[in-house]
Amino acid sequence: MPSWQGKSKGSKLGYSIFIGILRYGGVYPAYFLLRFVAFYYFLFSYSSSKPIYSYFRTKLGYSRWRALCSLYRNYYVFGQTIIDKVVVMADMDNKFTFHFEGEHYLREITGGKRGGILLSAHLGNWEVAGHLFKRLETRINIVMFDGEHERIKAYLASVTGKRNVNIIVIKDDLSHIYAINDALNNNELVCMHADRFVEGNKTLQVPFLGQEASFPAGPFLLAATFKVPVSQVYAFKESATHYHLYATAPRQYQGRRNQGMQEAVSDFVASLEEKVKQYPEQWFNYYDFWE
Repeated sequence: MPSWQGKSKGSKLGYSIFIGILRYGGVYPAYFLLRFVAFYYFLFSYSSSKPIYSYFRTKLGYSRWRALCSLYRNYYVFGQTIIDKVVVMADMDNKFTFHFEGEHYLREITGGKRGGILLSAHLGNWEVAGHLFKRLETRINIVMFDGEHERIKAYLASVTGKRNVNIIVIKDDLSHIYAINDALNNNELVCMHADRFVEGNKTLQVPFLGQEASFPAGPFLLAATFKVPVSQVYAFKESATHYHLYATAPRQYQGRRNQGMQEAVSDFVASLEEKVKQYPEQWFNYYDFWE
């Protein structure tokens, strides 16, 4: 099984250094410092570099040199997305611009008065565009594993203030299912990543980039169970200060639950593969995804 454990890397000191730079110098000095941090991970983080290098070599067919260059670029862009996320969440002055392709699909969902599910992945940086959800005039709920260290979460909360979203934490007692049901009944949007799972969770096997891969069954089970509109959403960094956002046409998965699950995962993986090929360096799963 993939070795992801539902936890994020990073220390309170690391966050505080970058946040201090952002407050007094903006994103460009932070990006400059990030080049050295990315190079450090490129040289010394073998456990995360090996699967990403293999992804470029075996799944995308890159040469060794191109795969190495893309590996460094992957670390650098990943760091940029974290910086950008903090800037937006803290409402710091910035020059970010956005192009939202498919926003009318999300308005179509909210206009249906039934709520909806938005599926995304650890590809690109969807969270940085969260402030645009205000334009949809409905509450946003993000379903996530509570894997970040408490001290880091507390520190980020102290500098970013209140988020414009509601967090639904996945728990063993399944209480998050009731929270999701309540959100949908209130015509709210429920957002979740559908490309990672922790050991012990039920999975679905689907061909992805030429090889069978495991995807968490939960998001697709919810789509088939609640039978509300489902859209795949992504946001990709196209320059230092510009993002391109995507939302697909919504689809409802009717009929039997197992059939709905298979249709939902097939649709998601098809869109995911298309976007991975379009933005290959913004794939941020640092473990053997095909293990």
